[in-house]
Amino acid sequence: MKRIFFLIISFIVFCYIGISFWSIKKNYDFIDSIPYNTFGVVLGTSKYLHGGGINAYFKYRIDAAYFLFRHKKVRYIIVSGDNREKNYNEPKMMKKELIKKGIPSHFIYEDFYGISTLHSVLRVHKVFHQKKFTIISQKFHNERAIFIGNCLGLDVIGFNAKSMITFDIKIELREVFARIKALWDVFCSFYI
Repeated sequence: MKRIFFLIISFIVFCYIGISFWSIKKNYDFIDSIPYNTFGVVLGTSKYLHGGGINAYFKYRIDAAYFLFRHKKVRYIIVSGDNREKNYNEPKMMKKELIKKGIPSHFIYEDFYGISTLHSVLRVHKVFHQKKFTIISQKFHNERAIFIGNCLGLDVIGFNAKSMITFDIKIELREVFARIKALWDVFCSFYI
């Protein structure tokens, strides 16, 4: 039993650290060092928290996308997210916020079927015909998206939006499972 537990823990650690290591040279924190790409892709998240108030992850992703656009590090922005429920539409919320910040709407494309990181990355390639693009999210999310993109043969980099300073066990646990799922998704995508 101890051996099985050790193997499971080792696999989880390998998934988490391996994906971080994979993307280390393709993840950028500073505007001066990130190369230009025609398209930047903002990965979706809810604008509002379940208990009310603005979701900081949403706000920081929008700020990062605007920052890249303003500094001419991307020309177009794809907002990719979930809209499966009638009153919930991540791409529309993101586009609206980017327009409020001053980005003209004709520079923003909506992807309404980015229901997961894998779908968002795949659709940039298959729908928008891009093999090279910048992913905009928090570092932990960018690491996973870069890993997925690179495994699919795409040339993707990440621009890290500001992250939360405090440690959140729910976010960390979610990311552990998301990285295990990413390995599964990449393996299965070769058969799509």
